Amino acid sequence: MFGDVNVKVEDGNLGRSSSTGTGTHIKIGISNVESKAPILISGTMNAKKIKEKVGETPLADACIDAVEWGAASIYCIPVKAGTAGTIGTIEEEKAGYGEFTVTGSPNNSYDIVVEVMDDGECNEGSFRYSVDGGNTFTEEMTIPVTGEVTLSATGLVAKFTDAEGGGSFKSGDRFTFSTTSPAMSNQAVISAVEGLINSPLAFEFVHIVGTSSKALWASLCTLANDFLTKYKRPLYFVCEARGKTADETLEEYVNAMLEERKGINNMYMQVVCSNSRYQRMDGRVQDINNAGIVTGLYGQAKESQSIGEVKSFPISEAKMLKLLPEGIEDYIKTLDDAKYVTIRKYIGKEDFYVTSANMMSPEGSDYAYAEDVRVSNRLVKAVRAAALDELQVEIDPGDIETSIANIQEQLATPVEDAVRDKIISSGTVEIDTENLNILVDESLDVRITYVPMGHVREMNLTFAVENPYAAA
Repeated sequence: MFGDVNVKVEDGNLGRSSSTGTGTHIKIGISNVESKAPILISGTMNAKKIKEKVGETPLADACIDAVEWGAASIYCIPVKAGTAGTIGTIEEEKAGYGEFTVTGSPNNSYDIVVEVMDDGECNEGSFRYSVDGGNTFTEEMTIPVTGEVTLSATGLVAKFTDAEGGGSFKSGDRFTFSTTSPAMSNQAVISAVEGLINSPLAFEFVHIVGTSSKALWASLCTLANDFLTKYKRPLYFVCEARGKTADETLEEYVNAMLEERKGINNMYMQVVCSNSRYQRMDGRVQDINNAGIVTGLYGQAKESQSIGEVKSFPISEAKMLKLLPEGIEDYIKTLDDAKYVTIRKYIGKEDFYVTSANMMSPEGSDYAYAEDVRVSNRLVKAVRAAALDELQVEIDPGDIETSIANIQEQLATPVEDAVRDKIISSGTVEIDTENLNILVDESLDVRITYVPMGHVREMNLTFAVENPYAAA
């Protein structure tokens, strides 16, 4: 018999109506860095070091955000772009007569501002530039004699061209343009995920960096089920929904997100539909999807703890400058009801908070939130590891009870560990001995049940005036 320890996770037992977690995870994203092995990013690295490891790319940005908010270990899998980024129209405010052009293929999304500081031709005038819309700038530098300037690590080259009659560039001349990030193909993402099947790495979840949509989410749901049942490696995915386009109203955007969510019903899928203007660890101010922050918070939270816990996980408004798009606050409840992960403010609190760590699970699921899935996955991994040690062990038909009791004790140890760590309230391991025919079946049926920790999702306060002089 080709034996193994097989896993099944039951859902629906709670009857719901419609130790510190490591947070170690995989990030799959676009990078111009090539590596045959996953690249380790540790929580002790600063932004500069992270960029050195995976380039100035969307993958690096997601790591920077996650490290800042608590991730201790991230394994990065760089993927080549399937679709190149684009360079937008250059807007000019200038008094000089020279020309300014840009070529190349952007490594990321940028809002670039180039400012002339001192009058002059090439090799005379000076300039500085910003990649985050003018929030931070480089040091002032002389326009090269060739006029060509590599905008460091962006994949772009700017070109200053002198005018024939002089007066090419004047102080205050300003050139602005935006770029879009390159994108991964769905097949590249799926291939990267499939490469984890036999990986020796230990991790909780996989973050797909960059905008994705229903087609990829559906494929990842299938893969998540396969990872549990075929490969005995429970995980969950964190994906990023798109932001609002310039030609959409807020209502059109939210309705599009509700439509995108339809048909995705899997407890191992999480989609962050939340964007903000955010000041990154390296000082850049950019408009981002907040998935990097969410994945970092999992590094702070033990498995059973919600990253929406208000007293424990505030996101400072000094970092998150505002939610995007403007006015999205009126629609956060709608998106939360659709089981997207969102970020909100509470009246009376200054900071921002994760609304709920929703999973896109079916209605009535016992695993509606990431904390439910994280606890389940921890138990599955730990109990299965203990069960593997008991595989092929001898059972004495003359003393079944003693043999089974020894196995039951070993399988109960990781459950007891979870109780001790306050990950679950209680748990039991039961082995079916009534229908056991060990000499013929050579198989044991084991049932692990547990009581999860509860969470306060809502609080109802009642206030009333009391008259101490009223007659009893």
